[in-house]
Amino acid sequence: MREYLYLVLTAAVATYILVPLVRRFAVSIGAMPEVRERDVHATPTPRLGGLAMCAGLVTTLLIAARLDKSGAKLADSNFLYGLVISCVVIVALGFLDDWLGLGSLTKLCGQIAAGGVLSFFGIRLPWIPLPNGATYILDSTLSTIVTIGIVVAIINSLNFVDGLDGLAAGITTIAAAGVWLYSIMLSQHLSGDRIQVTAIMSAILIGVCLGFLPHNFHPARIFMGDTGSMLLGLVLATSMVLVTSDIAPDAVAEVNRFPMVIPLVLPVALIAVPLIDLLSAVIRRTSHGKSPFAPDRGHLHHVILDSGHSHTRTVLILYAWAGIFTFGVVALALGGVPLVVLLVAVVFALLVLALTLHPRLRAASDSAAAREHRGATRP
Repeated sequence: MREYLYLVLTAAVATYILVPLVRRFAVSIGAMPEVRERDVHATPTPRLGGLAMCAGLVTTLLIAARLDKSGAKLADSNFLYGLVISCVVIVALGFLDDWLGLGSLTKLCGQIAAGGVLSFFGIRLPWIPLPNGATYILDSTLSTIVTIGIVVAIINSLNFVDGLDGLAAGITTIAAAGVWLYSIMLSQHLSGDRIQVTAIMSAILIGVCLGFLPHNFHPARIFMGDTGSMLLGLVLATSMVLVTSDIAPDAVAEVNRFPMVIPLVLPVALIAVPLIDLLSAVIRRTSHGKSPFAPDRGHLHHVILDSGHSHTRTVLILYAWAGIFTFGVVALALGGVPLVVLLVAVVFALLVLALTLHPRLRAASDSAAAREHRGATRP
């Protein structure tokens, strides 16, 4: 456990120190475009924060490879080669987009290429669960296609949700914490190396995001840009595929309370907020005859902002939603929580968040509290 904490702190410190250097570099090359109509910030802000995140990630991975326990797990796997090469592909793509601007088709091809690299190095989903409790074993072609699909979906989900200061980094921190907790609990029952590698990768991802957040929380001094959001999506997708690929189908029932549900629900729950935003954006844009990648001001964070919440409060609301989905499903899988109890708790929590944090209701509550205070102090 101490190694995980060490990796979190190392990644956080490395990323935090590197961000100011990257910020100066972004300013020097002009990677701070003018404010667009759909943007929520008022002044031009440097991008390319993902370069610092990538450097912090790679630095910590190299350090992890020299540790006793982590190094032994990483040395016996092609994971490092596949991840590093795919990260280079996605970071180069994001850098060019943040600096010069790229078309959506070009970015999509780059994302597919990054997913293909992972699959080439054996990081792919070997099976999927079926509703009747059975499993469907994927051949190499289907496994590659499904893995690339997962990678592209998660990358774009986080890319779409990266619209407020600190939002993408915070949600990724929550999702990575869920993956880490799930992999740690799995390691108590199974001994697969990829489960351990997933825990290592998740700890490093948490540290990278925590190191970046002080520079990126409102008011942000730098944005991660597509360089960062696509990198986070790639690493998060890799960790999800890794932890699932090391579980034999016949072992699912031994480690999961609801084996027919969890392998499908867990990845969705970890990125529920950005995935909902992605799906709603695709439906919204295509219904208006636009490209699914055409930018607009209809994302979840825009809707919450336009309802009257402040920038910071909107981010915290979305953090809360992400936490409920993530840790609720992890608890369902491993904590012995009855399914009905969990569903009721999640629905209730979402209703509370939606109602009590609504600006009009909050204003009414504040007015009532003020009247009570005046009545109590009146002579």
